[in-house]
Amino acid sequence: MKPSTSLITICRRCNARICWALTTAHGRRQPVDAEPTEAGNLAVMQAADGVLYVRSITAARPDIRPGEWQAMPHHATCSSPPPRRSSGGQRARSGVRPVPWQGRQS
Repeated sequence: MKPSTSLITICRRCNARICWALTTAHGRRQPVDAEPTEAGNLAVMQAADGVLYVRSITAARPDIRPGEWQAMPHHATCSSPPPRRSSGGQRARSGVRPVPWQGRQS
């Protein structure tokens, strides 16, 4: 089973077709590849309200239920490297550098 075309969007970094799904464990958004694959470690299903839900395939629950399909998380297959958060080099400093407070001598 594949997701409906209205749920498919494009990754901003690599232009791949993805879907956004909510995790069943915490309700957080997770990008999932739109194409089902046998190598996937996620089970995705579309609820009656049209929202996609995703769960991990584990040793405790390895089966794919009716209405689910197997997919890969897009973070694992994205061909673009993740953005760097810091340059690691010198950065421009601005403002006042804090000076340790020294108590009054009486």
